[in-house]
Amino acid sequence: MSKILFVLTGADHWTLADGTEHPSGFWAEEAVAPYEAFTAAGHEVVVATPGGVVPTVDRASLAPEANGGQEGADRVANALASFTGLQRPLALSDVKLDEYAAVFYAGGHGPMEDLAVDAESGRLLVRALASGRPLGVVCHGPAALLAARGEDGGNAFAGYRLTGFTNAEEAQAGLADKAKWLLQDRLVEIGAEFEEGEPWAPNVVVDRNLVTGQNPASSAPLAAELLKRLG
Repeated sequence: MSKILFVLTGADHWTLADGTEHPSGFWAEEAVAPYEAFTAAGHEVVVATPGGVVPTVDRASLAPEANGGQEGADRVANALASFTGLQRPLALSDVKLDEYAAVFYAGGHGPMEDLAVDAESGRLLVRALASGRPLGVVCHGPAALLAARGEDGGNAFAGYRLTGFTNAEEAQAGLADKAKWLLQDRLVEIGAEFEEGEPWAPNVVVDRNLVTGQNPASSAPLAAELLKRLG
């Protein structure tokens, strides 16, 4: 089968408007659900991060209340433990896109800290979009799209229909009024057509080869859509 590039944040915090560092990283479900779907379908998953740093899981995403109870939390924790590729990621600068059939970006607040301003990631996204290969991005992962500059200096995702973690969800999570900026606002500013679904409900938006998911609950259906496109 094929190899799928699995891009994760290298940040372990998100800097808020007052300068405090909110502990963060990647969101567990957004890594586990796609990883399980891709590997169950026979694909190889290769992890990459900025600088090749071992990614940090957001501890909040391992809590029972984030996983439907203790049983769900235990299952997610066990799945992460089996995801051995997390311990030996490639550096984004070493990625050879031609080796991969699809590209996937997970969320968590970490991408708001690093991938949103990471030029290497931005160049990778521009190449992936132009290549036509399936490109999946979920929750706060679309923060990475902000760094994707086209040859004309504009954002490569301007004019694309997409979704991501909404202002309403950020407010309900208690962080909207503490943030330097909100993802939904910035995606609209770059010229994307943001499609907002109900808070916390699965919402997947497909436009050409770009597949975006709104929140953690969208991770599994997004992965299913990428697999459908891989045939």
